[in-house]
Amino acid sequence: MKIYRLYISLLVLLIVAVVSCKKQDAAPQFHYDYFDLTQGRYIDYDVMSINHDVDQAIEHDTTYYQLRTLIGDTVIDNQGRIARKFFRYTRPNSAGTWVLSDVWTALITENRAELIEENQRVIKLVFAPSLSKDWNPNAFNIFDEMTSYYRNIHDLQDVGTLVFDSSLVVEQEDFFSLIDKKRKFEVYAKGVGLVRKFYKDLTISNFDTLNIQKGTELYYTCFAYGIQ
Repeated sequence: MKIYRLYISLLVLLIVAVVSCKKQDAAPQFHYDYFDLTQGRYIDYDVMSINHDVDQAIEHDTTYYQLRTLIGDTVIDNQGRIARKFFRYTRPNSAGTWVLSDVWTALITENRAELIEENQRVIKLVFAPSLSKDWNPNAFNIFDEMTSYYRNIHDLQDVGTLVFDSSLVVEQEDFFSLIDKKRKFEVYAKGVGLVRKFYKDLTISNFDTLNIQKGTELYYTCFAYGIQ
């Protein structure tokens, strides 16, 4: 009986030791692939842009077009860091030809994803994603301070005609007042990147969101992606 108990004790200690080693060896999951920087990664979007200005001839001017983002080769940015070229192409519709419109840069550094848009550094994501995290996306640029945070982390998400098994939402702004209506968020899919953008920044009159005086609306909806 004593030998049996000793055997059981040794077996339990061995199991605990193996489990402990596995836990120590397991690499932490930061989920960097929500901001996929694989060279050749492209994402295609249907875009709707609306400019509002009641003082203009066309008070509410709506434009539809398509946008492609493409991850290019490495480059050294103005901070001396290794980044990726981030190409942006546009075309009027699916029958048109892609035309290069911008070359930005993108990188992941110090557990944050940065996109340098027109020389302005924007923090798009921080890793690892969690509901307790928040950050100022404009910490390194000239724009007003904001607070971004996550919701719906690793959730199934329908975007247009596509379904993504694992996605997250970055909340950027949700503000409503007598004269302002602001609602901004982005959706990122694991292994892809940005798949939806919702941007609404409006000047309104007397709490009436249908009485728009000035402002901008911008909506991206991913319809295709891959590696080229």
